[in-house]
Amino acid sequence: MGTAERRAREKDELRRRILEAATALFLEQGYESVSMRKIADRIEYAPSTIYLYFKDKVELVSSICFETFAELDRRLEAILSLRLTPLETLRRSLVDYIYFGLEHPSHYTFVFCTPPAVFRDMGPEQHSDINGMAMASFDRLRVGIKACMEDGSIRVDDVETTAQSAWLFVHGVTTGLVVDCGFPFVDRTMLIETSIDRLIRGLN
Repeated sequence: MGTAERRAREKDELRRRILEAATALFLEQGYESVSMRKIADRIEYAPSTIYLYFKDKVELVSSICFETFAELDRRLEAILSLRLTPLETLRRSLVDYIYFGLEHPSHYTFVFCTPPAVFRDMGPEQHSDINGMAMASFDRLRVGIKACMEDGSIRVDDVETTAQSAWLFVHGVTTGLVVDCGFPFVDRTMLIETSIDRLIRGLN
């Protein structure tokens, strides 16, 4: 590995650590209580280092949202590339959505469960960009449900209502499993697979 490549990797790694620390602190202490200095202290760097990567907390929040939606979109796109049937594509997408949240619990909780007030300092363009990414992910669900309706694998009348209901279902499952409430859940894999199978059967 050359010097330039190594430095680029080190910068990417530090940027990732900053985002991870910021996400954790926002959840632990609340957005208003977290300063750039606290984030720097968490990763044991000087505050000036944080400002080399992010100009303020608003940019940090934007980056957390952008990267979370980008990763979710990559995963859903990978399922499409498998060229499965519409119903199996829908099923795999719903299952993988849950696993995405479980693999990135802090990011999922911050982006999908944080009160809107946290985002009030963003400018209109940032809001628009983040909402655009969120709706692009949701559009994949709409398209998947419509494809299943067209080939007859599910029988529903309203794409939008069905898509919103399906998202609320998987969001509830994801949040329930991400939050450590001490509930004695059965085997996680079996629970996820069974939940999605029953959701799919309910669409027929």
